[in-house]
Amino acid sequence: MPPLSSLTSSHDTVVAALRAAGCVFAEDEAQLILGAARSSDELAAMVHRRAGGLPLELVLGWAEFHGLRITVEPGVFVPRRRTEFLVEQALAQAPGASVVVDLCCGSGAVGAALAAALGPIELHAADIDSAAVRCARRNVASVGGHVHAGDLFEALPGELRGRIDILAANVPYVPTGEVGLLPAEARDHEPLVALDGGADGLDVLRRVAAEAPRWLAPGGCLLVETSEAQAPAAVEAFTAGGLTTRLAVSEELYVTVVTGIR
Repeated sequence: MPPLSSLTSSHDTVVAALRAAGCVFAEDEAQLILGAARSSDELAAMVHRRAGGLPLELVLGWAEFHGLRITVEPGVFVPRRRTEFLVEQALAQAPGASVVVDLCCGSGAVGAALAAALGPIELHAADIDSAAVRCARRNVASVGGHVHAGDLFEALPGELRGRIDILAANVPYVPTGEVGLLPAEARDHEPLVALDGGADGLDVLRRVAAEAPRWLAPGGCLLVETSEAQAPAAVEAFTAGGLTTRLAVSEELYVTVVTGIR
């Protein structure tokens, strides 16, 4: 492999550098990096960062999500393609939604995707992490969204109580004891608060499910992503909160979405 300082715009050279670093999809990643780099020096720096283990999305500065380019920044949870399934479930459940909240919003990807699909809506997003709040503001500004800092519902304006049609909450759901088993890209580069869901992974989910009914409009829905193994306990939490609950599973994306309807 040639030294990174000598990299040019050669596709084969970049592929070789990424492959040597262990990137499984080296050819696809090379194409994206080559398209983003504005100079040979920038290209070399980007390849160096990727070869050093920085997630591709952070190297590029964006992640593709539900047909959008979502800005991502260091220290912010990178939206996963599997979470597009949550967006689809929300749109199927409430195609006429006019008030949408993206709770535990991270980059704001879910809120931005829902706004893009629904058209003009009142959109609010919230996160406890200041880096996420800054990043989300960049992603929802174009659709007139509002981003709030704080712990779950404490962050939201009181005027939203009883008015929310879609409450999408992509809560952390990795059990504390399994965080260390996550891929290095997540474990080393994403905030623990966006990953660690407590002893069984459902601490935050239970808090959201207990309080959501007071914020949902009649017929409004809460949607949360979880794992297949956690689904029964998640359904129990939704039911305990008084929500009519259903499960949707995507075997292709390995994700389960719990929907609760007021």
